[in-house]
Amino acid sequence: MKTLTTIIVIALSCISLTLSAAKPNNQKKTKIEKPDLEVISEAVNNPESKYYYPDLMKRYEANDTVMVLDDYRYLYYGYIFQEDYDPYRHSEFSEKVEDLYYIKKHAKSQCDSIIKYAELSLKDNPFDLAQMSFLIYALREKRKNNLANIWQYRLNRILETIYSSGTGIDQENAWYVIYPQHEYNLINFQGMVATGQEFIEPYYDFIKVSSTD
Repeated sequence: MKTLTTIIVIALSCISLTLSAAKPNNQKKTKIEKPDLEVISEAVNNPESKYYYPDLMKRYEANDTVMVLDDYRYLYYGYIFQEDYDPYRHSEFSEKVEDLYYIKKHAKSQCDSIIKYAELSLKDNPFDLAQMSFLIYALREKRKNNLANIWQYRLNRILETIYSSGTGIDQENAWYVIYPQHEYNLINFQGMVATGQEFIEPYYDFIKVSSTD
């Protein structure tokens, strides 16, 4: 079992964006609340809890669109307390997806391959936000809109979970992520690019950004 100290210092990253960083539209509507990792750890490991992790993951994998933000907070941050969690996990299938995705025009067979490898990658890392985005794109290209909508719902709720952990303005209000790559996913999904990065003890990344417009 990982200790809380190890998770915070090694596995958990936070980011602080400059004041010019754009806020997502839903951030004004969502309550900002730092994740209480001790409470989350206790709940996701308690079989009597409604947030018991195996049950939460079953609901998620069953495409339960009734799951609310609190469910996703326990699902996302609770993952760091699971035995298979690795903050630097990299799936062999993700590179295959990226190679296919960045081709200018996609044939139907290439979209099929993107779907296949993205799904395999997500089985290995269920919170790979980039792979979710690639999968949604390929599903829409194949006109599998119902399934694409389910994945879009998942992606939106995970992003909302991260955004609701802070404001990204300074260290005190940093966003909490469970994978370093999620720092850059958040920036990119807001139409921005990272222009500089500085690690600040004990576990903060200060990332300078600029707009892509």
